[in-house]
Amino acid sequence: MPERFAPDSVVAGLRPLAAAAMSLPHEQMYRSFYGLDKLTAQQVRLGFFDAAGYRIAAQVWWPSAPKATLVLLHGYYDHTALYRHVIEWALSMDYAVLAFDLPGHGLSSGARASIGDFAEYQVVLKAALAQAAQLELPQPWHLFGQSTGGAIVIDYLLTGNPGPEIGQSILFSPLVRPRAWGWSKLSYRVLKPFVRQISRRFTENSHDAEFIDFLHHHDSLQPLCLPTAWVGALTRWVPHIEAAPRSPRSPLIVQGEGDMTVDWEYNLEMLKTKFTEPKILRLAEGRHHMANESPLFRDQFFAYLTEQLKDSA
Repeated sequence: MPERFAPDSVVAGLRPLAAAAMSLPHEQMYRSFYGLDKLTAQQVRLGFFDAAGYRIAAQVWWPSAPKATLVLLHGYYDHTALYRHVIEWALSMDYAVLAFDLPGHGLSSGARASIGDFAEYQVVLKAALAQAAQLELPQPWHLFGQSTGGAIVIDYLLTGNPGPEIGQSILFSPLVRPRAWGWSKLSYRVLKPFVRQISRRFTENSHDAEFIDFLHHHDSLQPLCLPTAWVGALTRWVPHIEAAPRSPRSPLIVQGEGDMTVDWEYNLEMLKTKFTEPKILRLAEGRHHMANESPLFRDQFFAYLTEQLKDSA
């Protein structure tokens, strides 16, 4: 494996998603670097769509006979290419997969790891669902979100008036409040007048040592700073979501009890008040990045999700 991947040629060569095909050499190199070429799919597409003033990089995988679609939203600092395990599972379920890099992440445009307001994420998600309709991806469209991706799904379910085309929602380590939220808010208020960003502190948020090594030392798409603008957007979003009306939906939630990134105990209790009997799988010692946890954890939650979704297409 090369030490680093240079994304500029891929970004420059992106074509509109509706007209794109995964065939250009630099796109193949991207897929190979991240192991996406190991996925078994009949058709694959990489392109972009425009939303909220951003150029959003998006990818689609089709199995031979898709019966539903998984719309994948990654976590903060992440990007689509890190979610091979989830995509592989979805394809094994005969789901098409639509995934996109959030603004400021991966191959998408925008200040790195920043956002002006969490409402922008809702505009991007709705534009992605419009792409799903344009591509005639099979319904139901199941939603998957890890951490911040989970926060975006939660916001959509509570305030976005999802229609009957939306199937089940899967939340991995969903963000509502981060860990040590009171201290984070205080730090933001103190730093805001003086500091635009602080250096990122990498953590061991998975038991998969190979993933941690790749993330910390080889993935050139990893942002290296935490912008205070993103923290500010989060401080405005948390009370918005805590005040949101209750939803009749019952999402599937997978949460590790060794998660040191989000305030998972508070978050689970709050989500129980927002949704009708959400189904929660708690994994002792599981860390925050559940989508890239070690095989021990992945085997458990993929078996659980398969059972829960076996009759939902």
